[in-house]
Amino acid sequence: MLKKNKIFSVFLLVFAITIFFTYHLFFRENNEAFALSKYGSRGSEVTTIQTKLKRWGYYNGNIDGIYGSQTLAAVKYFQRKNGLTEDGIAGPKTLAAMGIYNSSTTGSSSSGAINSNDLNLLSRLIYAEARGESYTGQVAVGAVVLNRVKSSSFPNTIAGVIYQAGAFSVVNDGQINLTPNATAKKAAQDAINGWDPSYGALYYFNPNTATSAWIWSRPETVTIGNHRFCK
Repeated sequence: MLKKNKIFSVFLLVFAITIFFTYHLFFRENNEAFALSKYGSRGSEVTTIQTKLKRWGYYNGNIDGIYGSQTLAAVKYFQRKNGLTEDGIAGPKTLAAMGIYNSSTTGSSSSGAINSNDLNLLSRLIYAEARGESYTGQVAVGAVVLNRVKSSSFPNTIAGVIYQAGAFSVVNDGQINLTPNATAKKAAQDAINGWDPSYGALYYFNPNTATSAWIWSRPETVTIGNHRFCK
């Protein structure tokens, strides 16, 4: 009887050890699969981060898929400029701000709900409002629309924001119906993908023509060309 109990005890110990290592192996593999990009990470997500940050002027290093010191500094710079926690980790909020959505992010992609009609409408708004501005200035105008969509103070759709009464003069004068060029379409897509040269602005205006005391009172985020962006 004692021998049987001893054998049973050994069996339980082996079984427990097997379960322990199986669980930790599974947890580690899944944790790695859903890990967020940070210093020392490698892979396609890092490549995407580097590509976007380089295109937007935050990163000057090689696009090699290695999350090194230059990528870390670029992510921190991006976070600082976009009002995010400056920890150098490409977490869910930072990835979403860059327009990067995958299984490691929490929440759904805002761009996933944007269809071709939204893209076309945003392109028309950018063309009507900013066709004489630099490319960055055009993207910034598109970003303001998307920032309003995210804000609880505005309608939660692109069409709702653009057609909100009194929001954009180009809706009233019919310029919204002009056919956008390729640059405006590309700017709209970049804004949808997460580039925000306005740094979270909800408004913009031309300082040379604006007469509203209220708009002048808004805190400025950046000036690009003929537009001052503000919150």
